[in-house]
Amino acid sequence: MTHLAWNAKEATVGELAERSGVAPSALRFYEREGLISSRRTTGNQRRYSRDTLRRVAFIRTSQRLGIPLATIRDVLALLPEDRTPTREDWARISECWRDDLDRRIRTLQRLRDNLADCIGCGCLSLDRCVLSNPGDELAAHGPGPRRLIED
Repeated sequence: MTHLAWNAKEATVGELAERSGVAPSALRFYEREGLISSRRTTGNQRRYSRDTLRRVAFIRTSQRLGIPLATIRDVLALLPEDRTPTREDWARISECWRDDLDRRIRTLQRLRDNLADCIGCGCLSLDRCVLSNPGDELAAHGPGPRRLIED
């Protein structure tokens, strides 16, 4: 087991994998997708700068929130390339998720509340349900799960 020294300026793919808890194959994938970068030694081995550890943590957290990799890549591109990102830099790009997360929270709350109502009634037919959707009036609002996608 290798350990990334706290004062090391760079890490190998194995050291970064161990420290981040992300498989080396995932780190190579992130690199191919433009989410992280490395430099190559004369022996063609990857070397990652220390701040890559924070980038990987940001990627993993964003993925857990359901944010697509393309969106994560776009936001990471807002970080400075010429220096290690500061706490303020991370806070600034984290704000990019706020509206999307608020919208997702509202959608999940509506799903939870409407799903409980539907399952509670037992009919499971929203187009005929006299309580949830009398006369299929939601069809006038367009296709799809209207209660979930409308505010």
